[in-house]
Amino acid sequence: MKLKTCKQCKVKFEPSRPLQMVCSPKCGYDYVKTTKQKQQKEFAIVERKYNEEKKITAALLNTKTQVHAYVRKRDEGKPCISCNKPHEKTFEAGHHYSANSFLTLKFNLDNIHGQCLYCNRHLESNFDNYALRLPERIGKESYDKLVKLAGIDKQFQKVWNLENL
Repeated sequence: MKLKTCKQCKVKFEPSRPLQMVCSPKCGYDYVKTTKQKQQKEFAIVERKYNEEKKITAALLNTKTQVHAYVRKRDEGKPCISCNKPHEKTFEAGHHYSANSFLTLKFNLDNIHGQCLYCNRHLESNFDNYALRLPERIGKESYDKLVKLAGIDKQFQKVWNLENL
């Protein structure tokens, strides 16, 4: 057989088996030990990243719940922003610019208003009617600013982290 280099001590040796990677039982033991340590370190890194992502996901959900509750309370008694239907308990916090497409506007209070379930879910926010009534609710200046922010949003990637939630 052809000489191989030991994976642990890097010494050339003649293997007694075709798949042999180390030159001696001591090197074999050390190789397994160092390999296991590397795997444990890699696992710890992956686990840490996973836990951080879980915290961010939980914080996003908590922020969303609080903002939507605030909007429903703020708009209590006001009609649906899209169809002008009188207020109901089933009203949701509807976004003018989609929360999934415009991440920087996800929690912008000028972008979120009380909306009936039908307009929000079945008519996908009923965008055109929402746009007609929104300047009346927030004012022309705030509406123009929101439209400008929506245009800027598409130029940048928003990454939510614990600091900005």
